[in-house]
Amino acid sequence: MLNHLDLSIMHNLVITDLGQQPYEKIWQDMKAYTDSRDESSLDKIWLVEHPPVFTQGQNGKAEHILNPGDIPIIQVDRGGQVTYHGPGQLVIYFLLDIRRRKLGVRTLVTALEQAVVEYLAQFDIKAAARCDAPGVYVGNQKVCSLGLRIRRGCSYHGLAFNVNMDLEPFRRINPCGLSNITMTQLKDLGGPAELADVAPALLTLLLQQLGIDEDNHDNITKSQ
Repeated sequence: MLNHLDLSIMHNLVITDLGQQPYEKIWQDMKAYTDSRDESSLDKIWLVEHPPVFTQGQNGKAEHILNPGDIPIIQVDRGGQVTYHGPGQLVIYFLLDIRRRKLGVRTLVTALEQAVVEYLAQFDIKAAARCDAPGVYVGNQKVCSLGLRIRRGCSYHGLAFNVNMDLEPFRRINPCGLSNITMTQLKDLGGPAELADVAPALLTLLLQQLGIDEDNHDNITKSQ
């Protein structure tokens, strides 16, 4: 996914493309890093795809899982309700020391949403966030889900951007606890269909929204 991105390590930040990984492994790795880090630890951004899985947030209600079938359900510690992850979805996790970066939770959420809105605008796709339900919407369709956990002044979890995936599993749940929306994806909206084409441009916008200067590099390397 980082094929066209010319940086993966910058000042106090490591960006890594993890490829396709099981959800539970990455979740446990996020928790372990957050628990072990100190004030000198690098922040991290992870890009990943997951095999099919439903994840149920801390406040999730069982009635929003309608007919999961053979797709596993994992109870997790992020905010929000149930969502689906699968191949063709760009998932970006933000392991940030928000105290060190002087980011409030609401500011962080707004920055992530706004970066996706700006990315979609490049393809004349009019999108917006909603104050009552985190994420990014195109009309009454949701294209990007968002859920975070803050612990010890640090964030983990992140966003899931539907690019080019099988959307059928979303019909087995009320996505994010909303029964009155449907899910859409970038390909169907007229945007790129390859994650490798989406990730670098979206990351640039995310870094801008987070106030991270791409020109302030330390020991630039590539992580594929």
